[in-house]
This record gives sequence, structure tokens and C-alpha cells, in this order.
Amino acid sequence: MKSNYRVAYDKGWQDVKQKEPTDIARNMQVHYLPGKQQFIVPFLNENYIVDLARETMVRENDGETPEISAAILVLHYLSFFQTTAEVTGKWVSLKEIPNGGMLFYPAFHKEAICGLIKAFGQQTGTFLDCAAILGGQMAKFGDVSACFPVFPKTPLCVTLWEGDGEIPANATMLFDPSIEYFLHIESIIALGGYLAKRLIKLAPQASGC
Repeated sequence: MKSNYRVAYDKGWQDVKQKEPTDIARNMQVHYLPGKQQFIVPFLNENYIVDLARETMVRENDGETPEISAAILVLHYLSFFQTTAEVTGKWVSLKEIPNGGMLFYPAFHKEAICGLIKAFGQQTGTFLDCAAILGGQMAKFGDVSACFPVFPKTPLCVTLWEGDGEIPANATMLFDPSIEYFLHIESIIALGGYLAKRLIKLAPQASGC
């Protein structure tokens, strides 16, 4: 029996193939090579080659295959959109995103936000070092914050408040409200969780960033 990840991965390819490649390229701001039937998709400061004919996905700089959870996010980014919506430049919490943001927020906070607080709540400088590796740019929220062009049309912003002896550290993750038009709520949550996981994974090696 196929795993849930494998089912979602296979369906993701079929969903992408049902859309016109030029519509995907135009609406989601990715590059399409018609002669090769390939998309070039920027994802967290790296480009991925998505080959429609072979149903393969590799990182452009070294040919490595992304983990299946990341590959699913790429496929969902290419296939979910229904409109020509644009990024607003505003920021909202997951709780403010329609179709389940409020419902899923407690689990998201436990899995993603608490991990960020644990990893970076007492070392905000380390956070900025790690954020830079993933293409994060400093922003003016909280004590420190960084905004990431995770995909071309789905920026995310991570904000931290450093704790001390009296006040506990805190964190939040913000989304452009237009994300509801580009990803299903479950994919939005997965995207935020994936960003948090990548940042946390970088934390132990931050001194060498």
C-alpha cells in the first residue's frame, strides 16, 4: 500500500499536468522550458528542475532529489492556483487564513512555532545567520525577523522576541493573505512547518554559517 506521501506526490504530478504550462509559468512566476518540458522553480534560495515528461524533480546546482515532503510542496505550488491573484505585501497570522487556519493553528504552533522558540529564543543572532542561508532578509518586526521568498508568490516572515530571566521568548510566523489563492490550507501549514524545520536544522551549525 502506498504511503500518504506517495499518494500525494503521484497526485501532484497529475494535477500539474492538467494545467497549461504557460499558465503555470505566468501565474506562479516560474520559468518554463517548452523544448524540455521543464519548469525552473525557485524554492528557499535554490532552484529546482521539474521535468514533466519524466516526472522527476532535482535541485539545479547539484542534481539532488528533494525529500518527498518538499517535492509535494513544489507540485502543489505549481498546480493549486485558481486565479491570477497577486501578493498584497501585507502580513497575517495563520489564524487569519480562511478555510481552517484558526482550526489548525494550535497544532501548527506546537509543531513549528515552539520549535523556533526553543532553537532561537535565546540566540536571535544565530537565527539571522541561519535565515540568510535560506534567502531570508531582515525585517522590522519583533526583536528580530526575517522574510523569506519561499516560492516566488508565497513569502513568509518569521519574527522572534528574545527571552530573558523574567519574560519568556516568543515567536510567530506570518503569511501574505494572498497565499489562500496559491495553496490549500494543509499545504500552507506544511510550507510553514517545512521552513521552521529547515531553520531549526541549521541552528547547531550556525557558528559556521
